[in-house]
Amino acid sequence: KFEFNPKDGIDNPALSLAEDMDGEGTGEPRFYLLSKGSAETFGFCLHEELGCQGHVIRQVELGGLAQRRGLQDGDRLLQVNGHFVDHMDHHRVVQKIKASGNQVLLAVLDGDSYKAAKALGRDLSQMLPTDVRPRLCHITRDKSGFGFNVSGPEGVKGTFQLSVRQDGPAERAGVPPGSWLLELNGDSVRSYSHAQLTRKLKQSGSKVTLLVASSAVEEFYRLRGLQVTAALADTSWLPFKVRELHMLKGPAGYGFLLKEDDCSSGARGQFLWDVDAGLPAEQAGMKEGDRLLAVNGESIEGLDHQQTVLRIRAHDDQVTLLVIDPAGDEFYQSVGFGDPAWCPP
Repeated sequence: KFEFNPKDGIDNPALSLAEDMDGEGTGEPRFYLLSKGSAETFGFCLHEELGCQGHVIRQVELGGLAQRRGLQDGDRLLQVNGHFVDHMDHHRVVQKIKASGNQVLLAVLDGDSYKAAKALGRDLSQMLPTDVRPRLCHITRDKSGFGFNVSGPEGVKGTFQLSVRQDGPAERAGVPPGSWLLELNGDSVRSYSHAQLTRKLKQSGSKVTLLVASSAVEEFYRLRGLQVTAALADTSWLPFKVRELHMLKGPAGYGFLLKEDDCSSGARGQFLWDVDAGLPAEQAGMKEGDRLLAVNGESIEGLDHQQTVLRIRAHDDQVTLLVIDPAGDEFYQSVGFGDPAWCPP
């Protein structure tokens, strides 16, 4: 049995789809957008149980946040932040939840429906929306601008739709045509008038970061009265990438020092320094000032310096580190993204 007892609270209500039984005797998935609260717990555990398929919701605390939002004992977790997880290793699913930052979007199916669907051989991923994630896009303007225009209902604040110029900077940065603008440079645009938005765009200089949602994604959240933030975003279009470094220890070691210091957010982090020329760390691509995010596929968020060192030393002769450079680290902090350890390398 593997237990996960999250330490982050939730404030937002659940996104609930109808649970009417269909012709094959299975209900529909239910969605819960859980928001972080430092002094609260989620109020449930995630189990892997012998003889029981799936990632099982257990120990739902009576009167706790999870129960009040609708999570039930025996529910099976299907999706984390838009990623289908039913087929994943349980420990990796736990890590994805822990690394979600301030928000996590969970999709669950009640236990009876899950068993029935499995017995019928149904593809559970087909029961879920194909895309429930907004997109973070970082745009560098060219001589004609950023490559998008903004429109919205006259006199209505915070409702902005983007038309995108073909082959322009916005399209190259991944902005879908007709998408809706949610955040500008890490700030919500819900209270902006059109004039305020225009002014903010001019003040952005040559680069701007947009959180956008396609019409389908925007509708998914709007119909349920929930706000979506960068913590849930697809980051694959961003120029800021995490890097995976695989190193085999040489006679002189790996060739770097690990130091604890303050991150740009004010939290403590583990940083890589004194990278020796010609040794495994440099050969793997390590750079001075990289921040360490994960060791051997596991996020180090919440670990202190000594615990991180022990994690690195767990295998005597090799290690795989996930790192991000200072510019990328500062960017993710500025837009309110949680732990970039789960951004694709």
